[in-house]
Amino acid sequence: MPVLDFQDVSFVNDDKTILKNVSFVVEAGDFISIVGSSGSGKSTLLKLCSHLISPTGGNIFYKGVSMNEYIPTELRKSIAYCSQLPYLFGNSVKENLDFPFSIRNMPFNESRVKELFSLFNIPFTFLNADVQNLSGGEKQRVSLVRTLLFLPEVLLLDEVTSALDSENTRMAEDAISSLNNEGITVLWITHDPEQSQKYANKIITLEAGEIKSLEVLK
Repeated sequence: MPVLDFQDVSFVNDDKTILKNVSFVVEAGDFISIVGSSGSGKSTLLKLCSHLISPTGGNIFYKGVSMNEYIPTELRKSIAYCSQLPYLFGNSVKENLDFPFSIRNMPFNESRVKELFSLFNIPFTFLNADVQNLSGGEKQRVSLVRTLLFLPEVLLLDEVTSALDSENTRMAEDAISSLNNEGITVLWITHDPEQSQKYANKIITLEAGEIKSLEVLK
């Protein structure tokens, strides 16, 4: 049974068709790169995967059950979305990292935060940093850490290395690849042709809201 199953999915917003009759399946353990020009519908596709928005046509199934049957906030504990432009709230980094624990009624796990900070080359003193003073790359890394504090079944990544330098990009890629090797299903958007083929077993190319090709690499 597929983890995600898109059946003739369309999305129209303000009379503009963003996605049209998109059909594909995501199997457990897939690492899928989603590529295409700006405006082709890539980010919309990931938002549909995480039930942040609902299709205006067609159906999406998660583990054989229509997404409409799930409580969105509960579903997002299993399907985690990390956006290209990370949204950090409050004042400090710690406020952002405490949020995933608080919604699960769990105490803040400092050792888990330290583990992920080390993975993404972030000093632990960063915990008390003011989010307003962070660079774009620092915000991306904090957003990734927040997303990964509790490992999802499906990880959705929207150009999450776009603001990182080469060293931090490599660290992020290695971390994401390791998670996939541990069984986490990954869908990520990238504009980097080399990056799109580096770890993926499938590449979906979108063009004007439709799937132009679905290439199986391995």
